Amino acid sequence: MPQHLILVAKVKSPHLVATLREVMPRLLDLGWVVTGEPGLEEAWLQAGLDPSQLEIDLNLGTTREPADLCLVLGGDGTLLYAARRVGLRGTPILGINLGSLGFLTAHPVSGARGAIEDFLAGALLTDVRTMLEVELWRQGFLLTRQAVLNDAVVAKGALARIMDMRLRVGDQDAGPMKADGLIVATPTGSTAYSLSAGGPILHPSLEAFVIAPICPHTLTLRPSVVPADRPITITVVDAEDAHLTLDGQVGHRVLPGDAVKLYQARTRITLLQQPGLDFFSLLQQKLHWGDR
Repeated sequence: MPQHLILVAKVKSPHLVATLREVMPRLLDLGWVVTGEPGLEEAWLQAGLDPSQLEIDLNLGTTREPADLCLVLGGDGTLLYAARRVGLRGTPILGINLGSLGFLTAHPVSGARGAIEDFLAGALLTDVRTMLEVELWRQGFLLTRQAVLNDAVVAKGALARIMDMRLRVGDQDAGPMKADGLIVATPTGSTAYSLSAGGPILHPSLEAFVIAPICPHTLTLRPSVVPADRPITITVVDAEDAHLTLDGQVGHRVLPGDAVKLYQARTRITLLQQPGLDFFSLLQQKLHWGDR
């Protein structure tokens, strides 16, 4: 049975065509079956690839057995999308950075072909990341449930007044909170929005989450780190124009009385990383940690 590749790409990237031309012939020559979303056809054709070798599927192969590899051509946002759509089914993700930061998509576009060869040779390392299961409840009814790789954010709109919330961690009441919002981030997401809000950087191997307030009304309300095995509940007491945003990509309206419940997800994401590029090397490379 041929091996199956899910291709997730940032179709507007100016580097996409050249990258497809660089990496796909090797996999196609080996007989890999490639599935992608609608919108990839134009770049595929511009790369000079046979259109009959690209299967277009809006569901990205979720109706069949999990694929052998998910190749992400884009930035971190593209990888977050692929993690929710494909990675949750157990398919390992190889990210080629076509964006600007590329903290998760750590393989540079200049080394795209080398990354594919390393994968085929079994030379890439597996990097397993914990995820956050997020539920939105209203009047006793579950409105949505979603696993996220980076973070869940409960925040007010641009012109709305400050939010009044209550926070509970495990079976303990963490008290009332007045702020523009709250961020709950995984270790992977600790270098994203949470970091901008003053939260700490967590090593991705930690079993913990960050709770970071956004512009708190009380200056002593600081970001905190809690064990991942303790559920977190955010109850919205009073708010206007408030939203729950998942991984910065999926949004839901939040009303007074709603509860956002967060747990450590049972499913984890597997990223394929370069040997020798440890977490602290990545911090120095991407966040210029230690530069003077």
